[in-house]
Amino acid sequence: MRDNPTAIPPQVLQAKQRFGIIGNSPSLIAAVERAIRVAPIDLSVLITGESGSGKEFFPQIIHAYSARKHARYIAVNCGAIPEGTIDSELFGHEKGAFTGAVDSRKGYFEEADGGTIFLDEVAELPLTTQARLLRVLESGEFLRVGSSKVQKTNIRVVAATNVDLIAAVTAGRFREDLYYRLSTVQIHIPPLRDRNSDIRLLTRKFASDFAERYHVPVVTFSQEGEDMMRHYRWPGNVRQLKNVVEQMALFEAGNEITPEILQQYLPSIGETYMPVVGGEIHSYQREREMLLGMIFNLQKRLDALQERFDEAPTSEIVHLKDKKDLPANIISPMGASFMRESPEPLHSVPASEVAYSEVFETPVTLQDKEREAIKSALERNNGNRKAAAAELNISERTLYRKIKDYGM
Repeated sequence: MRDNPTAIPPQVLQAKQRFGIIGNSPSLIAAVERAIRVAPIDLSVLITGESGSGKEFFPQIIHAYSARKHARYIAVNCGAIPEGTIDSELFGHEKGAFTGAVDSRKGYFEEADGGTIFLDEVAELPLTTQARLLRVLESGEFLRVGSSKVQKTNIRVVAATNVDLIAAVTAGRFREDLYYRLSTVQIHIPPLRDRNSDIRLLTRKFASDFAERYHVPVVTFSQEGEDMMRHYRWPGNVRQLKNVVEQMALFEAGNEITPEILQQYLPSIGETYMPVVGGEIHSYQREREMLLGMIFNLQKRLDALQERFDEAPTSEIVHLKDKKDLPANIISPMGASFMRESPEPLHSVPASEVAYSEVFETPVTLQDKEREAIKSALERNNGNRKAAAAELNISERTLYRKIKDYGM
């Protein structure tokens, strides 16, 4: 069985040791094997998986086991480069191409000629840049920004994303032809919750490394503590696990980690803890989807109510004295009216002074929920935007945009 390290192929063991990959779960071993197998074949590779699952190791494996291993390897985080400069970063620019271009400059595709370029968060590329990338993949040709001279490059592209690219294609945010060019071979990296047998190995490795590096007593874990770690959902995957273990290794140095201690370091444990039901780890994904559907349905009904209120004649509004006067579809399914109780009949208030907010309860919108989720994530991570973005499972660029939109 693949759970036994002795049954893992020697080449896979070598790659794990070389790149510091911890774990023996079959899905992880299969991903490493697939990367090694495709490495000698000069094809584009798309690596998929959730944020923090360790996607960045696999382009390095592909490069190291390919014929390009002696040429340059360049990793580019597409989500961290501003949209206005990303074409210049990738393809270079000529002097005077834009304000501030005081010299000509090579881009990453030119610098990595003959080697491998890793495009992380490739779904964040603007559509215009996607068109340029497609041309490179099809013909090896590109233009520097501000130039009409065609340049050639011999490069292998490995891309990674935590976004469902099929859904992005359907929504018009990602080019379909580029998707097929990038995904000649796909490698999926399993989330940590799907390889929870590896959590014990990872936890002890991170704790031991921290103690050795900073010369502090190593933390140990009780059986109950390890069980709680294994059943936690880890939305930030290996990155979040390492962050939590290192916090405990610092503040609980030399102590045994029990569930009571562990709860202090696990954010939103009520939402992300996965209890064992009938011998299997239970997921709250379905419940979340149902709640989200209910929220959307409620928002839709409230929008319809507001339209009806806006369109209703003044005479119809001022004579709504109590519940029995309301149309049936304005009473909630639970029997509670959306009208506020008032000590005085509503018709005694001049119609011109009746405001929507005085008649209907203001709903909590999805935007309010999103703003609160971002605020809470930033507070839990002490203002660290990178860590907050990882916890929320969005890119840093998206988080920056949301912070700006909400004036946070």
